[in-house]
Formats: sequence, C-alpha cells, structure tokens
Amino acid sequence: MFVRHLPATAAAALLGVLGLATPAAAHVLAQPVDAYALTTGRLWSVVAALLGLAGVVIGGLALARSAGRIGTGTGRRGAIVALAAGLACTVIGALVVAAAEGGPGTGYGIVGGYIDLVVGPIAMVLGGLALARSRRTA
Repeated sequence: MFVRHLPATAAAALLGVLGLATPAAAHVLAQPVDAYALTTGRLWSVVAALLGLAGVVIGGLALARSAGRIGTGTGRRGAIVALAAGLACTVIGALVVAAAEGGPGTGYGIVGGYIDLVVGPIAMVLGGLALARSRRTA
C-alpha cells in the first residue's frame, strides 16, 4: 500500500519544498553572521550532506544486495530510500546555493551546498541502478 502512494507523496513533498517553502527558506538562509558561527545555511548544508552520504551508503548496499553479493534480499527498499535521500540532498543543496549571497567563508554554506549538489546525484544514481537491477532480477 505504501508503494502505491509513493509517487503522490513524493510529488506533494517536492511541491512543498520547491513551491511553498522556497521563499521562507531563502529568507532564513540569507542572514549574515560571523564567519566561524554555525549559521542556518551551514547547518542546512551539513544536514543535507549527511542525508546524501546516508543515501550513498544505502544505495551502495542496495546495489550490492541486488547483485546478490550481500544477504539474500533484493535491496529494492534501500534503492528507493537512496533515491529519496539523494533527491532531498540535491534540493536542499540547490536551495542553499541559490540563497547564498556571498562566497566561501561568508557563513552562507555555499561550499556545503556545492558538495550537496555532487553527493545527492551520486546517491540517486546508485539508488537508480539498484532499483533497475532489482527489477531485472525480480
């Protein structure tokens, strides 16, 4: 039952993140603070990077499981989780980069945002490969 509602839930979440929350997030992320303080931009970058890193690990494990190297499961659920984590990481990273008003070292989290824009798609690719492989073997 969860799988049937997944596309609608993902579309609603994406609309909420991109359509409704973008102006509020841009306002919160664009407040100048000291260079070494943990600002909201840096915090969002770190949270997204950790989410993307978890997506990469889960996607790699799901890919290994779908190939039959680890365990007996197909890794389909892990592939979907990796796709969702990668998408969230990429969207948050794009919001941080779009809201940044300065370069590296200004406290806006732009370096972490660019890292998120690299890690997120990697998690999505690993999740997509694992999902495709699990569909072939099923």
